[in-house]
Amino acid sequence: MMGDMASEETRTTTSQPVRSSAADEPRRPATRAWTMRLLVVGIVLSALNLRPAITSLGALLEEVRDGLGMSGSVAGLLTSVPPLCFALFGVTAPRLARRFGPGAVVCAGMVAITAGLLIRPYTGSTAGFLAASALALMGIAVSNVLMPVIVKRWFPDRVGSMTGLYSMALALGTAAAAAVTVPMADVLGGSWQSGLAVWAGLAAGAVLPWIPFVRQRDAGPAEESAARREHARVEAPALRITRSRTAWALAVFFGLQATAAYITMGWMAQIFRDAGVPASTAGLLLAVTMVMGVPLAFVIPRVAARLPHQGPIVIALGACGLAGYAGLYLAPAAGAWAWALLLGVANCAFPLALTMVGMRARTGAGVAQLSAFAQSTGYLISIPGPLLVGVLYQHSGGWGLPIALMAALMVPQMVVGVLAGRNRTVEEEAAR
Repeated sequence: MMGDMASEETRTTTSQPVRSSAADEPRRPATRAWTMRLLVVGIVLSALNLRPAITSLGALLEEVRDGLGMSGSVAGLLTSVPPLCFALFGVTAPRLARRFGPGAVVCAGMVAITAGLLIRPYTGSTAGFLAASALALMGIAVSNVLMPVIVKRWFPDRVGSMTGLYSMALALGTAAAAAVTVPMADVLGGSWQSGLAVWAGLAAGAVLPWIPFVRQRDAGPAEESAARREHARVEAPALRITRSRTAWALAVFFGLQATAAYITMGWMAQIFRDAGVPASTAGLLLAVTMVMGVPLAFVIPRVAARLPHQGPIVIALGACGLAGYAGLYLAPAAGAWAWALLLGVANCAFPLALTMVGMRARTGAGVAQLSAFAQSTGYLISIPGPLLVGVLYQHSGGWGLPIALMAALMVPQMVVGVLAGRNRTVEEEAAR
């Protein structure tokens, strides 16, 4: 896009428009192709960094609790910080994108993730750890909301495949952090601080591809006029989004799947460790759960984009979740690998939700508003879940009640997911 704008400016200002246009023409497709490839790299690297801040902590939660003197209830609060930050900061993303441009906001988000991950292990206190975590999660929050917008704006004819690619990279980063954080901590001298801080390096690498897009808002008259008009529509508060039943259904679905995901990321390794599974194996089991999203996060959005109703996929994922929770309750250690696989399939409700955000709105404006509303409202809904699990675990002395809660929440998730998957758009409903 930037190459197109530069080319257009040359043709506009030159005194020999025909010669200049002919000279520029061979460069324009190559420049645009390079820009699009760079954008894809930026999306993938950003997605890789949207969960390691959380799953790396889940793998070392016991060591962090001991190191900082946390109780089970405080640790539950720590696992509730991600959805809280996503709800508070995610709603600001469209406004920030309007003022600075989406590329600049995502770039700043990657900087915030880098700084937060680098600082938090060395604060020496629970309050400092929470504050640095919040900084990283703020960067994740705005990127969460803007990714569907960027995909819709730049790849309108490939929403399913690009969402799948983004979701697959997100799942890969999630799984990698769960699998290798404990071994890396061991290699780095057995320090949980080093095991957490090392992920700042991956986040720093994700800053670079977005730097050329920071100036995107400043450029380009002619060829970008349509895109700028679309950008204005993306940011304009044109819809009464709260009047849409589909928007509410999608928000609740997003919130319940996020509840399940953050309970899993924050507590599943601990469930296995309490059942007698070694810490390194428990980390691998969490990684298996997360890595299931790598192939499925690419396949599910592509399949969902071809279906008029996504309800059958919602039901299938929910059934896997119920089976996984039942196994986790009855035989957590004996069938650990099977339960990890089933819960990994159930966690793929996240890429499905992202795909439905792109499908339940006709325009970039609708996608921006629906993404901000569904994610911010959804993350607000998900806040109590991880905290409640920590409280139930501490006061009941076991995992029976927390697992029962997880299974019970899967039922309304399936119901609202079917409602959100109906073939309709928020523009139609908000206009009634």
